[in-house]
Amino acid sequence: MSTSVVGPKYAHRHNIRCQTCSLSALCLPLALEVNDIDQFNDIIRRRAPLKKGETLYCQGDSFTSVFAVRSGSLKQVSHDGAGDEQITNFYLPSELIGLDSIDEQAHPGYVIALETTAVCEIPFHHLDTLAAQLPKLRNQLFRSMSKEMSDDRRMLRLLSRKTADERLASFFINLAMRFERCGYSPYSFRLPMSRTDIGNYLGLAVETVSRILGRFQQQNMMTIQGREVHILNLEGLNLLAEAQRCQEHMNGLQHDT
Repeated sequence: MSTSVVGPKYAHRHNIRCQTCSLSALCLPLALEVNDIDQFNDIIRRRAPLKKGETLYCQGDSFTSVFAVRSGSLKQVSHDGAGDEQITNFYLPSELIGLDSIDEQAHPGYVIALETTAVCEIPFHHLDTLAAQLPKLRNQLFRSMSKEMSDDRRMLRLLSRKTADERLASFFINLAMRFERCGYSPYSFRLPMSRTDIGNYLGLAVETVSRILGRFQQQNMMTIQGREVHILNLEGLNLLAEAQRCQEHMNGLQHDT
């Protein structure tokens, strides 16, 4: 029997339930049985959509919930002691926000909507209790955590070892994969973030981003009109993104001989 943990006032807010959500096969309810989805649905708070520029939570706020992006997109921005801003993540539909806050029990940055965005709030203590009862939910939560750690490692490699062209190619390859995972085309999509945001995230000047994008268009790898992106040569972008790894492999072979 389904047990409501949070209370009925949240259960039907905004008239969306996990059973009818188009992202249910990508989010935490993945592979849950019908009765289990009912239990999961009962702990979720459906919040009013965020408008562009609105903050989901602030840096330093106490960690109480994780959030699943239902539609729209967000960025995470961290401020250092000198007041400098660094974008550390972007979030797209079906992705979870807040997993990086579990250890410190405080959020490491501001999460801000890049456009009108709807999220599902999942109180973590309820999620933790329910995951102990539902092994499939627990395993999906672990997979989400593992994916985030893999993304963090990929980001560190991207920033520390790749050229500017390789960074930007890797960024678009990553976006294409994430949009495809959401059920969208990996070849045609709208950039939710600005070129300034992309440059901040990749550690590049916005002028550098614009210059490289112009070069990608001249090489017929993609076309960009405003924020509308059409990838014409996904394989070529992927080869460019992996250029450094291939070069290191060749250097290793030459060293061995």
